[in-house]
Formats: sequence, C-alpha cells, structure tokens
Amino acid sequence: MSVSFQFISVAVDEHTTRITLNRPDVMNALHAPMHAELEGAFNAFASDDDQYVCIVDGAGERAFCVGSDLKDIASRGRHASYPEHGYAGLIERFDLTKPVIAAVDGFALGGGFEIALACDIVVATERSSFGLPEPRVGAVALGGGVHRLARQIGLKQAMGIVLGAERVSAAAGFRLGFVTELVANDELDDAVDRWCKRILAGAPTAIQASKEAMLRGLDEVDLATAMTAQEDYPAFYRWRRSEDAKEGPRAFAEKREPKWTGR
Repeated sequence: MSVSFQFISVAVDEHTTRITLNRPDVMNALHAPMHAELEGAFNAFASDDDQYVCIVDGAGERAFCVGSDLKDIASRGRHASYPEHGYAGLIERFDLTKPVIAAVDGFALGGGFEIALACDIVVATERSSFGLPEPRVGAVALGGGVHRLARQIGLKQAMGIVLGAERVSAAAGFRLGFVTELVANDELDDAVDRWCKRILAGAPTAIQASKEAMLRGLDEVDLATAMTAQEDYPAFYRWRRSEDAKEGPRAFAEKREPKWTGR
C-alpha cells in the first residue's frame, strides 16, 4: 500500500513502513507543512499494531535531509512551528518502542542529522556526510542534536563537531559510533532490507521491549536499578505477558519457525 502526500511519501509493505522525505529540489529541507505531514505519518506507524519497523529515507541522490528550509524561514520571518512530537514529528517521540532505521544517502545536516540521531539504526552510504552547522547561521541544534550526539559518541568528540560546525564523513561517523553500518553507494537498499529481515525475524514484542529497556535503562542511576526497573517498563511488561513470549519456546521445542503475532 502506498499513500502520497505533498512533501513526503509513505509506503507500507506487510510489517514495514517507509517514510520518504520528498522535496529533492531543496535537498529535502523541512518546512511547516512537511513537519505536519511527518507527524501524521509517524502517528500512523506508531498506532498500527501490524507495523513493526519504520525506514526513513530521502528522495533524490544528493541528500537525506539538510534540515530546516532557511529560505522558507527568511520569507516567513520566523521558524516553522513544530508538531506535538517535535522536529519532523520524530525528535520527541520518546515513547516509540518500535525500531526506526535511517537510510542515509548524501547530506544529513542540521535537522537531517538530528533525524538520523533519533533513529535506532543508521545505515549510510560512503558518499554521505553529517553535521550540525547551525552556529554558522546563528542558530542552535535544538532538535536534540547537541544532546543525542554527546550521549552517542562522547562529550569531547561531540563538542568538536558542534562548536566547530564540523562536517563528518560517513566513514568517520561509523568509527565514532553514530553510523551502524557503512555501505557502498549502490548497496543501501539491500543493506536496509537485510536489517529489516533481521529485526522481523525476532518477536515484535521482544524487539520493542529490548529497545525500551536499553534506552530507559540508560537513564537509571546504575545497572542494578535498570535491571530491576525494567520489569515495570510498559513494553517490557507487555512482552512478559504476550503470546510471542509463549510462541518462541513452543516453536523451538517443536522444531519449527515461530509465528509471531506482535501480541
């Protein structure tokens, strides 16, 4: 199933949703109408019990996304207002336990880098590059970039990238740790498909519980507290009582492939 919008496109294939940023003429820069469309698309993915994985990519061959549309901001005299879940409808979606994969080909700058940092897995082509150049246009990376980058790669490296408005290659991003997999320019689709298959091979409830426990556990005061507290995390609680948790051992004992229901 495919649903077309004006500034994004959404394609649903079995248990996978693909959201494509679709303003290639401006390297997929975001403005207010696009933020609103992304909010709706992510809401639909989050609320659909049969959708287990989301892919975010950019149209065209130049960029994943270069962040906010500065020409639009200049013409309006103000920044675009963000929807309920923040920049791109994703940045502040802290309760989303389903995996989100960023498929990056080309520039991922400013808000585009922040979108990638908000995803769980980042697959990037060798020609891709990342950066938070906001200070050079008198702005600050308020879409979580300064916070997520420091948490994902460490303070000193993040400070260098942010304060120096440094452009980072995909290869450097892989070494630093915010890129999950680096692929040749013509292998992005195959790599993303492979990640989707790996994730979908697991029980949806277990995948969601694992993501939730990992992210929320980082906010606990220590490891012991995290391991105790996870029992009360919503997705972890659902997994404990799910049909998937029963189906896994049953399928193993019966020497067959499990049939996950996500329930």
